[in-house]
Amino acid sequence: MTHHLKSIAVAIMLSSAIFFACDKKNAVTYYSNDQHAPVLTSSTTTIAAAPADSLNNALVLKWTNPKYETDSASEKYVIQIDSSGRNFSKAVSITVSGALVDSFTAKQINNIALGFGFSYNVAYPMDVRLISSYANNNQQLTSNVLTLSVTPYVVPPKVTPPASGVLFLVGSATQGGWSNPVPVPTQQFEKIDSVDYGGVFNLIGGQQYLLLPVNGDWTNKYAVTDGNVPATGGPFGYNGNDATYNSNFTGPTTSGLYSIIINFQTGLFSVTPYTQFLPDSLFIVGSATAGGWNNPVPTPAQAFTQINSSQFSITLPLTGGQQYLFLPVNGDWTNKFAVASGNVPATGGAFGYNGGNGTFNSNFTGPAADGTYTIIADFLNYQFTVTQ
Repeated sequence: MTHHLKSIAVAIMLSSAIFFACDKKNAVTYYSNDQHAPVLTSSTTTIAAAPADSLNNALVLKWTNPKYETDSASEKYVIQIDSSGRNFSKAVSITVSGALVDSFTAKQINNIALGFGFSYNVAYPMDVRLISSYANNNQQLTSNVLTLSVTPYVVPPKVTPPASGVLFLVGSATQGGWSNPVPVPTQQFEKIDSVDYGGVFNLIGGQQYLLLPVNGDWTNKYAVTDGNVPATGGPFGYNGNDATYNSNFTGPTTSGLYSIIINFQTGLFSVTPYTQFLPDSLFIVGSATAGGWNNPVPTPAQAFTQINSSQFSITLPLTGGQQYLFLPVNGDWTNKFAVASGNVPATGGAFGYNGGNGTFNSNFTGPAADGTYTIIADFLNYQFTVTQ
């Protein structure tokens, strides 16, 4: 009997030991509330690096330990960087495990800034914050927000732009065929900026083309690697730098007007159907002009000059405080180019063709003062500019 009681006592003691051991093991899954949001600091608040510094560290971020009840090596930190004022809705995120510091080269910061669409050599505010958590994302804590001033530097373009600043289209897909020099201005691109060119061209379906930096010269050209590059766009190169770019661009299968955009920064081109109206000629009429509202207008004084495939320009005296319109056909009031309202600035903005959109039915507001002005009408993006 005594032996039986001793066996029972030993069993109870073993059960208790197992219970308490299990209870102690499970206790660590319950986290305390003694954590604190990390405090974020930066080595600088102004980043304006030069291209030569691209591989050097431009920013060092440090933060305090939120003191989670776990091995610090497993703590998770997510650095978020975004353009200021967006509340991190389009943030770039970088994940760090365990460490309380991270650094960024000038190239990394520059790429992030350019990814937001920032222009070169212009300072922009960017917000930075940190989100800490356990490795499984539990118990997230958000740090303070730092605002940095970041000035992107110019990155050498992937494809060298034409040194002359002009670009031409040639080929069986064009109205001028393979004849070189090509007809201008209809087969000349518009220079959008230092690395972007664009134009609107009447292309013949099922044919090919090339890009020329010098009209009338076959020595060097911009081309693609082979016929597998889609007609809608892709990579291109300069055969003067890389002999692999020696194949013609494949043109669209269907004839019509197309917008072609050439980006030398990325080395990519795109081709899309042009759905707007592209005039063959352009005239200005209105109380701001010497001819007033008389139509037809006096030519050549009030006739624009086409300067490339998508832009028209005119320089003329304007009477201050008056208005005007653009006409695709001199002497015809049927259709015209106008603005959406009188709120469009006299210095420029969006305009439209009222033959295709009744929204554009207001006169352009002319400059406030008398003077000689240059007006450029850009049909690639339907924007106009007025400068004195």
